[in-house]
Amino acid sequence: MLQKKFTAVICTAALAVVLAGSGCQSATTDEVSTGADSTAAPAETQGGFVSIFDGQSFKGWEADTGFWRVENGTLVGEVTEAKPLKNNTFLIWRGGTPGDFELKAEYRISPEGNSGIQYRSEELPDIKYALKGYQADIDGANTYTGQNYEERKRGFLAMRGQSVVLKPNEKPVITGSVGNTDSLKALIKVNDWNEIHIIAKGNKMQHFINGTLMSEAVDEDSTNSKASGLLGFQVHVMPKMKVEYRNIQLKQ
Repeated sequence: MLQKKFTAVICTAALAVVLAGSGCQSATTDEVSTGADSTAAPAETQGGFVSIFDGQSFKGWEADTGFWRVENGTLVGEVTEAKPLKNNTFLIWRGGTPGDFELKAEYRISPEGNSGIQYRSEELPDIKYALKGYQADIDGANTYTGQNYEERKRGFLAMRGQSVVLKPNEKPVITGSVGNTDSLKALIKVNDWNEIHIIAKGNKMQHFINGTLMSEAVDEDSTNSKASGLLGFQVHVMPKMKVEYRNIQLKQ
């Protein structure tokens, strides 16, 4: 539950000709061609990751803008007492339906907040901006942060610290430990920026926070498992909450 902007000053004679004598030009290299009006190719960053948020707009994304906004280079989801939320709502990436992938992002969440990153998910036909599927869970109290939770389906799959196998019509089978849940919790910063890293390859899913593996699940339930699907960020039904995401990078 990253995008870094790299600005280079380009000043060559050839470019000056192309730009009709404009001289030096500041070039941003993290635009993503997910919007209908975009002609720029995604910019590859270190390790083959591609930025999927331009830091300025919802280009390539879709959400209920009553609860989501872009502010100071971040995607902000917020619920206030003056404007309550009836159903969990998601900011959905429209750039594809990743299967095997890695996703990195930085997040900051208010102490009372509840959020998460959906992946290999599908939209609900009767609730706009609602998703069901795997979720890298995030909450401000860090009770659930790092676990694998399946929104609107099987529920808790792998708690923080667990390595599990999911089988048809059975509770998750714990096959090992990736660490003590309280020790792992201590590595997660409160009301500050953390890095989340999701790796989904085949039927194996791993969630990392600040470089440490928090949970691992292998889904052998052929009826319920998903090999690909939508990405999205969650705002949970709460009296009030705020979550921010930035530096969002995808590797497929």
